[in-house]
Amino acid sequence: MATDKHSSWSYTEGLPDEDDVLLRARDRSRELGVTAVTPAVGAALTVLAAASKASTAVEVGAGAGVSGVCLLRGLGHQAVLTTIDADVDHLRAAREAYAEAGIPSNRTRTISGRASDVLPRLTDRAYDLVFIDGDTAGLPLYVEQAVRLLKDGGMVIINDALDQDRVPEPAVRESSTTTLRQIGRLIRDDETLVSALLPTGTGLLLAVKQRS
Repeated sequence: MATDKHSSWSYTEGLPDEDDVLLRARDRSRELGVTAVTPAVGAALTVLAAASKASTAVEVGAGAGVSGVCLLRGLGHQAVLTTIDADVDHLRAAREAYAEAGIPSNRTRTISGRASDVLPRLTDRAYDLVFIDGDTAGLPLYVEQAVRLLKDGGMVIINDALDQDRVPEPAVRESSTTTLRQIGRLIRDDETLVSALLPTGTGLLLAVKQRS
């Protein structure tokens, strides 16, 4: 029996019921020209954060706080999220979303700076979860740093891993698409990681660092 994948995708994206906090954060995203994670990706982030039982998490790319709120809602009440973004307006919007969500200020740390500069300064094996939603050109470095930062059993999540659905198309040779294909293969072939690529949103690439 043939399956309409587009209908399934649309149903999946429409299923989450977002509250006013997330809807306002999405409005700010549009005002800032930021592409927020889709509702289904947001819901997946909450579930993955809850399942990970993470106490320390890093987010590369604040957007306007949509993904951060979703992560924080899944993390435990004592967990801390560190968000990195070079745009101070994006960080300001994220902090506003966190406050509207009732997240205590001591559970978030926002760092203004380029992820390529900030990530190498973070402590080895100190984080349970790393979410990457940054520029594609920087992905190879971000992934390398994420693996270094993760504790054994920690998870890295990469958003837009299908590059707006261009990755499966062999004829597409754009630099962003090529980079994401390479990242997918590198993670798949890394024997220290177990991984899966999900078609949720525009692709979520998940990898867990195996315990040594």
